[in-house]
Amino acid sequence: MIEVNQVYTHEFQYSQEEVTRFAEVTGDRNPVHTDAAYAAKTMFKRPIMHGMLGASLLSKVFGTLFPGEGTIYLKQSLNFLKPMYPDTPYEAVFTVKEIIYEKNRAIVETVIKDKEGKVCTSGEATVMNVEKIKK
Repeated sequence: MIEVNQVYTHEFQYSQEEVTRFAEVTGDRNPVHTDAAYAAKTMFKRPIMHGMLGASLLSKVFGTLFPGEGTIYLKQSLNFLKPMYPDTPYEAVFTVKEIIYEKNRAIVETVIKDKEGKVCTSGEATVMNVEKIKK
């Protein structure tokens, strides 16, 4: 069972190969993600990850780790605040803000931080899990 103020953290990183595969799957082949020479000429100086690739980690955690299997992802807001880079460690922090027991739902703050603790992505999710979100 999950509780209000409960925090779950998950460390992760994506490789440049995974960024390239994400570009192929989504069709977002913006060279700022896949071409080092192009990215070097931008304000980022090197390839950046797609914001949605970084945020996709949230789906993995909700569906398999916290609250886990059986979770239905209903809603997500996202704010992309800082670029994320391939082959760089990040930490996703999930904080339960509210539980709606009658609907087996939880409102969860979602934050992705870099190794210095700076927030790269922030948002809020609504998830449902009949087995793990109940009184």
